[in-house]
Order: sequence, then structure tokens, then C-alpha cells
Amino acid sequence: MSRSNRRSETQAVERSEADWEELARQVALRQLNAAPRSRAQLAAKLAAKEVPEVIAVRILDRFTEVGLIDDAAYAGMLVRTRHAERGLSRRALALELRRKGIDDEVAETALAQVEPEDEDAAARQVAAKKARATTGLDYEVRRRRIAAALGRKGYPPGVCFRVTESVLQDEAADSDGAVHAE
Repeated sequence: MSRSNRRSETQAVERSEADWEELARQVALRQLNAAPRSRAQLAAKLAAKEVPEVIAVRILDRFTEVGLIDDAAYAGMLVRTRHAERGLSRRALALELRRKGIDDEVAETALAQVEPEDEDAAARQVAAKKARATTGLDYEVRRRRIAAALGRKGYPPGVCFRVTESVLQDEAADSDGAVHAE
């Protein structure tokens, strides 16, 4: 048995319920102070610190009561920021919410914020950015790279190829217009 295992076993025996509650409270507050977290993320952190489950549930319930933990607000914030800043699709957002332990019903409510038009606009932004970054490359290479970038953001193949073709056609039309304007 390693020294750290013996030390944690000794600490577990020596801690009173009040000590465990204080530890759980401090760990949860430290996590929430660093960044918003879901209840499941905090529960996992408390479990990693070997806080007894009964105490962890009690602390998490109390934090939920006073509004320090709000999975619905957290999910809504995550959907808004990840969609706006990273251009993630609804599917990618749903996976991220699931990974963070957000209940499916709460996740679906948060995902309802993303309208189909918003998702198409975000896909076009991602595609346009990648198109600018691949200027000068062969058309087929650009097409593959743009579609792949959209795929990594969670967009379905049909959307990837439709948006890629649209952005490349718009770019070609713009460059033709610029040539004719001169």
C-alpha cells in the first residue's frame, strides 16, 4: 500500500461528519468559483475527493436550494456560448451537455434556443472562415477541408456539403464580380 493510500485511509477514519461537510462545501465552492458547473460534475469531484455520498448529496441539495447549482441555467449558458463562439451544431451541443451530466429533458429545453436558421448561419460562418484560410488551394482540397471542419463541429453530412458548396459558389461569384468591376 502506498503512503498516500494509507494517509487517505487514516484521514477518512479521523474525519467527523462536520469535517466531511466542510470539505465538501469548500471543494464545491472552489469548483463553482473557478467556473460554472453542473450538479453531476460537482458530484464527480466530491466522489474523487472521497466525500461520503450521503454528505455530498446533502451539500449538493443545499447548493441547489440556494441557487448556487442550477443545471437549467448552466445548460442554457453553455448552449448560447458554445453555439455563438464555436459554431457548434445542436448535435455537438447535446453531446457536450450529456458529457457534463445534464439531464436529457433539461438539455432539450436549452437546445430549443438554437433555431434552425441560427444553426445554418453558424455553419456558414464556420465554412466562410475555413474558406478564407484555404484560399489558394485546389478546389477539391478546399471542399474537403471545409466539409471536414463542419463535420468536426457536429453538422450532419448533408449540411456540411450543402453549406460548403454554397460558400464556395458565393466566393466564386464575389471574385468574378470583383474582376468585372475593375
